[in-house]
Amino acid sequence: MAPRLDFSDWWAKDTRKGTPVVVKMENPNYSVVEIQGPDSAFRPVEKSRGKNAKQVTWVLLLKAHRAVGCLTWFATVFWSLLSAIKKRLSFTHPLGSERLGRDRWLFTAIKLFLALSLVILAFETVAYFRGWHYFESPSLRIPTSTLEIQSLLHLVYVGWLRLRADYIAPPIKALSKFCIVLFLIQSVDRLILCLGCFWIKYKKIKPMFDEEPFRNDDAEGCGYAYPMVLVQIPMCNEREVYEQSISAVCQLDWPKDRILVQVLDDSNDESIQQMIKAEVAKWSQKGVNIIYRHRLVRTGYKAGNLKSAMSCDYVEAYEFVAIFDADFQPNPDFLKLTVPHFKDNPELGLVQARWTFVNKDENLLTRLQNINLCFHFEVEQQVSGVFLNFFGFNGTAGVWRIKALEESGGWLERTTVEDMDIAVRAHLHGWKFIYLNDVKVLCEVPESYEAYKKQQHRWHSGPMQLFRLCLGAILTSKIAIWKKANLILLFFLLRKLILPFYSFTLFCIILPLTMFVPEAELPVWVICYIPVFMSFLNLLPSPKSFPFIVPYLLFENTMSVTKFNAMVSGLFQLGSSYEWIVTKKAGRSSESDLLSITEKETPNKKSQLLRGVSDSELLELNQLEEQKKQKKPVKKINKIYHKELALAFLLLTAAVRSLLAAQGVHFYFLMFQGVTFLLVGLDLIGEQMS
Repeated sequence: MAPRLDFSDWWAKDTRKGTPVVVKMENPNYSVVEIQGPDSAFRPVEKSRGKNAKQVTWVLLLKAHRAVGCLTWFATVFWSLLSAIKKRLSFTHPLGSERLGRDRWLFTAIKLFLALSLVILAFETVAYFRGWHYFESPSLRIPTSTLEIQSLLHLVYVGWLRLRADYIAPPIKALSKFCIVLFLIQSVDRLILCLGCFWIKYKKIKPMFDEEPFRNDDAEGCGYAYPMVLVQIPMCNEREVYEQSISAVCQLDWPKDRILVQVLDDSNDESIQQMIKAEVAKWSQKGVNIIYRHRLVRTGYKAGNLKSAMSCDYVEAYEFVAIFDADFQPNPDFLKLTVPHFKDNPELGLVQARWTFVNKDENLLTRLQNINLCFHFEVEQQVSGVFLNFFGFNGTAGVWRIKALEESGGWLERTTVEDMDIAVRAHLHGWKFIYLNDVKVLCEVPESYEAYKKQQHRWHSGPMQLFRLCLGAILTSKIAIWKKANLILLFFLLRKLILPFYSFTLFCIILPLTMFVPEAELPVWVICYIPVFMSFLNLLPSPKSFPFIVPYLLFENTMSVTKFNAMVSGLFQLGSSYEWIVTKKAGRSSESDLLSITEKETPNKKSQLLRGVSDSELLELNQLEEQKKQKKPVKKINKIYHKELALAFLLLTAAVRSLLAAQGVHFYFLMFQGVTFLLVGLDLIGEQMS
């Protein structure tokens, strides 16, 4: 009750005047309010307006309309996605599935593992619905000896629990601990590389040279003495990119009498040979010192091609050799930014430039490749070049001192990574390397998963071949012990062998296995926190790719099956360890440059060019123009990848099993990883192959 105030009586005396009126209210609407303090009576009371049945009905109808709209939108998106997948899969050729060959051993092991997991899942599901799931949590486990056997199936289940805990879990725990240790070591190595990169950025460490390195007052004419440079363009059936690469190399800013361009064509298609010959003839007529070479005996792949070209007598007159693959387009100032580093530096054997990619935003696959390659060049190559003066030659966009090549034994045909082979042998002979992160050469990354997978297989099987072949030479070489340790432990073992081993074993084998053997469950920080942090470090050189951190993490685990298979094949000489397949190009490089070149080449200039061409060459040019006009559209097909599909079903099966144990993080990781394997296995990432 409210307190009685002193002036209330006085107020009542003044106001109680007149005739009292009685008001009768029908259906009074009042409420009772509980007063908890002296001031509560004067606070505003919240009033809620009552709703009749008609208003409630309209509200429910509006909410139902919104729900139906959302469901319709989700159904439309899902149906569109299914239609796109169906359309993509409709291009699947009957013979378009992956050929396993002698690499079938891994696919067979995955299939057996998948079949066993399905049987165990069915058994565990029956046990779960019968109430025998009290063994899932360690805190709820009861000794099996105290259990009362209810039936024969219960007896089998209890026996499976004893077998799982006593014999299966211990080796899985040991293997998982071993992989976790490797994972942590590799993570520390990557963290150190990133810190080294930050130090280089902070200190602004950068290889420098004199402003006018080739100035010579005793030289005739302009007073500059430029060294002789040989430029090589090895190619094989590069129909899409031969023209733009030759065009870019022929426009290098270097005295024409001090440079020679070798077009090393290993094509087995006569029409492509004629096209390349015509392109070489065109630039030769413009005054470029360029020659065309074609081997009749095509052995040794790219290494054999380069070795054959270096055996020419006129090579003795040249001091340096620059190498560009068929899809690379150097800027005109490339030689003036790289060759000067050799002056007054007789121990320098290689200058490597960075790659940039014209099609990095073409699709999701190219974006993910760009993340990896940006980290490789800006972090791995730059840190190794600054602190160790050694890194693996990338096979292109680099300048070699010819003397370093010759003293190191030249190009050898023993592996599919001839670039890494010559780099290791040059390092063992004491030559130093320089990496230039600010000198960039335009190129392409594979746009189809088929091309990317074959490229990665070669890049991961070749180093293991090379490791077997050069281990003895490394141990017996005269270089410092710490350089030997860096080569063996870091360069080969940690980054070429351990990385694909633990990535595949830990996340594609052990993790799904622990769903069926919960006694060996992996901690959350192994499957979530550290991988996300490592992915974050990988994305630092390409900050625009941060929205793709989750797809990048999942895709890298998906690629681990290819890298692991290639690593084992190269280490033990299995299957296609010495197989070289030319990476398919799309010919998208520097389209703006090509347009500008085309505009410069007016019909008058073209007619002037044709005047100096022989009748046979003119006939070939006319035939090539007719072939280009009659070019038929390329049919694209889809391909099925068995190992990826088998792993997809395995991971999804493990995800279903994790639901029985209510493991949230494990379930989401396995589910998304399984879906990623499924998309890759159905070839739904990247462009379709032609």
